[in-house]
Amino acid sequence: MAKHHGTKPWPLVVLTACPLHGHMTGTLQLATTLHAKGFHIAFAHSTLNPPDPTNLPPDFIFLPLFDHLTAVDDSRSFTTFLKEINNECKASFKEHLIRLIGEGNKSIVVIYDNNMFFAGIVALDLNLAAISFRPNSAAYLPATLARLQLCQQSRFLEQDFVMNEMVPNYHPIRYKDLPFSGSPIEDWKELVAIFNRHPRPSAIIVNTIKSLEHEALTLIHNHYNVPVFAIGPLHKIKPTGDATHLKGDTSCITWLDKQSPKSVIYISFGSLATLDANVLTEMVWGLAQSNRPFLWAVRPGSVCGWEWVEFLPEGFLEETKDRGLIVKWAPQKEVLSHFAVGGFWSHGGWNSILESVSEGVPMICQPFIADHMVNTRYASYVYKIGIELEVFERGEIERMIRKLMVDEGNEIRVRANNMKKMVEIALESGGCSHDSLDDLVRFICSC
Repeated sequence: MAKHHGTKPWPLVVLTACPLHGHMTGTLQLATTLHAKGFHIAFAHSTLNPPDPTNLPPDFIFLPLFDHLTAVDDSRSFTTFLKEINNECKASFKEHLIRLIGEGNKSIVVIYDNNMFFAGIVALDLNLAAISFRPNSAAYLPATLARLQLCQQSRFLEQDFVMNEMVPNYHPIRYKDLPFSGSPIEDWKELVAIFNRHPRPSAIIVNTIKSLEHEALTLIHNHYNVPVFAIGPLHKIKPTGDATHLKGDTSCITWLDKQSPKSVIYISFGSLATLDANVLTEMVWGLAQSNRPFLWAVRPGSVCGWEWVEFLPEGFLEETKDRGLIVKWAPQKEVLSHFAVGGFWSHGGWNSILESVSEGVPMICQPFIADHMVNTRYASYVYKIGIELEVFERGEIERMIRKLMVDEGNEIRVRANNMKKMVEIALESGGCSHDSLDDLVRFICSC
């Protein structure tokens, strides 16, 4: 039986997620959050990296979108990936919506990952409300707009700029922090064309906290002139189990239970980044020389040319066997909330930043692609809860680990704990994220 908001039945909320792990995670968290608020949920997903329904509410409706993608990796052009997934998923998404309307769903609201803009186009064609969901930081959009603006002026980072200089009007972003700084110029020309095809959404949802990113959220609102709802961190509002294709090895929690408080550095570079063997050699020996306990999640295939940990130099495992553990994937939220974890060496993905901030864990950030550079810049330069790793030499890496875990660890940890309290306040009744979520529920019902 349909639920009612005032005199109107509650809409069916149809969400669509990008198959990138971080995007899928955020969209599933949003879906379960809205479900807990009383909405019926349909979840449209690519056949690549589909969600695991066993860890999701049993009344979710799943809508497969038909594409021919077989893998997502950072060696492919992101522009090509965007074009393919938007072109191939559009027809089946439209068929699903027409069928749902035909089945008597009088009120449907579409929430689409900003990478899956085809869903916004289809929704508006069918006179449905289309809300854009941004699982990235709010600061990532202004950085993307700056990059697109330069491209439209036929100015390219590779040719025209000193990379360490600040981008005018986009403080504190440097040219080197702009997304996809290493992408070919032709890719960027195509991205401008793709960006211009994005529909104007009815509203925008961002997985962030107003008190953390107030200025960037204001820029988003001014650019689109639609309501903007900052409702993060979503993983703290409605936690989900491992509903994505990557499953954490929970045995590492038992290992952490045996370690001293705040002694372990946790290392994970996310679901997409691949590491160069030469950089890795310096990382490995810097880690060994630091003499710190570590938990390292090494995703199979994440090291160029190797299946898993065969890249490790001879003697490393023997030298570190009493203080180190390597797993294929870790249950990150549990790890970061564990008493033994005192630092997080990360790629700087937004989910990782939010999860670290929420637990008061200071960071070493080693950015790779996309939004990693922007997030790292804010974590290290603005929030000052982390340090950026820019020199890949074992002595420097050892120094950075000691700086985070010993030398300056207390100062950084104080700031990280203050941010943890800020998150807790935002989620309480009367807090900015709590109230923004209530506003979002009212907005969806008004559609």
